[in-house]
Amino acid sequence: MVEKVITLENISLIDFLGTENQNIKQLAAAFPSSKIISRGNEIKIQGQTPEITKIHEVFASLIDHYHKFGKITHNSVNRYLSSDSFTDEEVIVTSPDVIVYGSKGGVIKARTPNQQKLIDAVEKNDLTFALGPAGTGKTYVSVAMAVRALKNKEVKKIIISRPVVEAGESLGFLPGDMKEKVDPYLRPIYDALEDMIPVEKLKYYQENKIIEIAPLAYMRGRTLNNAFVLLDEAQNTTPAQMKMFLTRMGPNAKVMVNGDWSQIDLPRNQRSGLMEVIKILRGVKGIGFVEMNSEDVVRHRLVRDIINAYNKLEEDRNATREETKAIGEGASQNGRSKKEQATS
Repeated sequence: MVEKVITLENISLIDFLGTENQNIKQLAAAFPSSKIISRGNEIKIQGQTPEITKIHEVFASLIDHYHKFGKITHNSVNRYLSSDSFTDEEVIVTSPDVIVYGSKGGVIKARTPNQQKLIDAVEKNDLTFALGPAGTGKTYVSVAMAVRALKNKEVKKIIISRPVVEAGESLGFLPGDMKEKVDPYLRPIYDALEDMIPVEKLKYYQENKIIEIAPLAYMRGRTLNNAFVLLDEAQNTTPAQMKMFLTRMGPNAKVMVNGDWSQIDLPRNQRSGLMEVIKILRGVKGIGFVEMNSEDVVRHRLVRDIINAYNKLEEDRNATREETKAIGEGASQNGRSKKEQATS
């Protein structure tokens, strides 16, 4: 009799083994000549060599499946039991529009034409800017692209950053250590990652610095190699911070910069690094720009109407300013003409 031991690392046992070990029982029923024993995060297989080899191949495929889709179901086990190749190529080939599969097996893909344009731009360029209002999926799609790159072994790590802007409170006077202070600013990123990576695996990635989430200031002095790097809320960077971030790019780095120029939280006398860099880099080969709008909003239906209402208000204000400016220029010209007539 031969015995093999499989160790399940960074895997949720309930999601892999099934409720009350149903997936293990299903496998045991398919191989009655062998014993499959589950204890903690170890699975022991006992039997004769040919069957043990086949069971081991099935488990290897199921582990790959789990890391891709986040869960093993009754149908997953059936598919691998009836497969001769023990791969999930069929799933990949028949789902070209899927960015990544979520931590519970859900499909994450583009939901609007501009989101698809963003995906295409990231695939074609090493540096991509996603510009548009809140709720258009910039952060979510960007995180999904980063997770896909990591799962496909295109990069070795994910680095996600946001500038931390004091919204009415100074970080120095908030209670807690630095992580506790900045985590609320980074919560949307954690939420997206938790949708796409099982909890245990996400924890492992973070503990081993495979996924880093940190304030922008932590990027200074680093060279970011073999990484998918995302700068979110980039409208709140200063020109110096934006330059510092972009010059961190190292070999085999894929960089995304997201921003919403209608939500700048910088002091009134401070220029936005995002607004400046758009003017500087637009048209440079290898850099993509994708502009999103209210049609891409995927939150509550009212969010689109709210954005449109604010846009109209801003347009009206701009029109009023232009009108006031024109009146002022006209009055000034009138004054000059009268003065010239008086002196002549």
